[in-house]
Amino acid sequence: MDDILKGKKILIVDDEPDVLETLTELLDICLIDTAPDFETAQKFLNKNTYDVAILDIMGVRGYDLLELANQKGLPALMLTAHALNPENLVKSIKEGAQSYVPKEKISDITTYLADILKAHEKGIEKHGTWFARLNQFFDEKFGPGWKDEHKEFWQEFDKTYIVSKEELEEIM
Repeated sequence: MDDILKGKKILIVDDEPDVLETLTELLDICLIDTAPDFETAQKFLNKNTYDVAILDIMGVRGYDLLELANQKGLPALMLTAHALNPENLVKSIKEGAQSYVPKEKISDITTYLADILKAHEKGIEKHGTWFARLNQFFDEKFGPGWKDEHKEFWQEFDKTYIVSKEELEEIM
């Protein structure tokens, strides 16, 4: 996993300094730019090229940043605590995020980034590995029937988002 992350240029946007610090430490083999707000992140996105972005949703206008990342063809991971609910999960994916990760799982961030980068290298735009890894977490967090409100989205997701046999075996 370290091989795929080593030297990758990552933009991290979060309004919580401790989250920026934690991610910088966890991703010490990467080249990191951090932004505490939308304006700083926007400047970075306009000036630099990145391999992937980690975007908070609340406090930094995460969905606006996601739109900018999409325009640049930059894969983005949405990392959230305050917007952790089925609606924001669905919205994040519909709006082009490559994954949606709760801050409770921040210690596993290298795994989720590696999944994104591997899929990106293979030209897989819609990979579902992150969701396979987090499905049980979401089931426990959101409770039974949490997908019912967005049933059509999840049916389409199950048909469209790819998880290879090897990745599934690794997760299980």
